[in-house]
Amino acid sequence: QVQLVESGGGLVQPGGSLRLSCAASGIRFSIYDMGWYRQAPGKQRELVARIFSGGSTNYADFVKGRFTISRDNAKNTVYLQMNSLKPEDTAVYYCNAELTTRALWGQGTQVTVSS
Repeated sequence: QVQLVESGGGLVQPGGSLRLSCAASGIRFSIYDMGWYRQAPGKQRELVARIFSGGSTNYADFVKGRFTISRDNAKNTVYLQMNSLKPEDTAVYYCNAELTTRALWGQGTQVTVSS
């Protein structure tokens, strides 16, 4: 069964940290480009960070220096370490797996940054 399962979301105070995980199954994980997207209420889904199959990364400007994406191909898992969280980071965070001919999405995990 092909699926992406996110975990690690929750409620955190401003300035705090969270680590999201996305476990993939049913795919040849190592050949996929992996990404994290987010969608806040009333807004479009937007790219947060990406890690390509070769290991290179890119980030949205609004998370540079605060978030780090990584992957463990042995565990079929991609991570998003989020530091210095801000209230505007509040959103549902989605994991994405992509090839040129295929895109897969997880069900999302809620991240709420609030005091």
